Amino acid sequence: MARISVSHLAKMKTNNQKITCITAYDASFAAIFDQAGIQVLLIGDSLGMVLQGHESTLPVTVDDIKYHTTSVASTAKQSLIIADLPFMSYSTPAQTYDNAAILMRAGANMVKLEGGEWVAESVKGLVERGIPVCGHLGLTPQSVNVLGGYRVQGREDAQAEKLLSDSLLLEASGVQLLVLECVPVQLAERISKALTIPVIGIGAGAQTDGQILVMHDAFGISAGFCPKFSKNFLVETGDIRRAVALYKEQVEAGTFPADEHSFY
Repeated sequence: MARISVSHLAKMKTNNQKITCITAYDASFAAIFDQAGIQVLLIGDSLGMVLQGHESTLPVTVDDIKYHTTSVASTAKQSLIIADLPFMSYSTPAQTYDNAAILMRAGANMVKLEGGEWVAESVKGLVERGIPVCGHLGLTPQSVNVLGGYRVQGREDAQAEKLLSDSLLLEASGVQLLVLECVPVQLAERISKALTIPVIGIGAGAQTDGQILVMHDAFGISAGFCPKFSKNFLVETGDIRRAVALYKEQVEAGTFPADEHSFY
């Protein structure tokens, strides 16, 4: 089977088919997710917290993401592979191009960056240079110190309108996929309907075009705090492969996330 492409994901949105995504950091789990038919694997800078034990994603480097991208790409043959551009690796367009090229050469099919209007120029330049881009709005973990913590974004009218306008701007700049993190269900639905590109939610309700979870959260093995928007699929199944299948099944059916995993 051919690798999932951005055009395949766009077609899924058109056909009202839910997209399933999960983070992956090594060859073994990447193979399990790939064989289960998960459409998108993200080498997330979340590895700084779940693998390295940091309190945030900020210490993660391009070399860290490169290493784990190579590992994931070695066994994931069907899933679309997205690699995060970590903190301060895309502060200028030139820096963005250089670091995105490193991750693409490591095996990524797309890079992801956080931010709205200020990254638009870099997004346009990446796409012009043949590098697909996934945007990330709402709660952007690399900006946690500016946001004042891990808080729901977009509850106030002005903030909601800014998120909508940034979403539209990112799409116009060439972003082909958008992650919305920790925003109210109503806003996530509004943005998903306003964009022609697929919108992937995490803590954004079930009305987005797909869902993503950090794999450690989905298996209930994260150290310390487990976010409200996550669900332990492993405890329900007792088997990792069945847990992945259940996650995929519930996302596709629209039963995950439920109200208890969402913000209003």
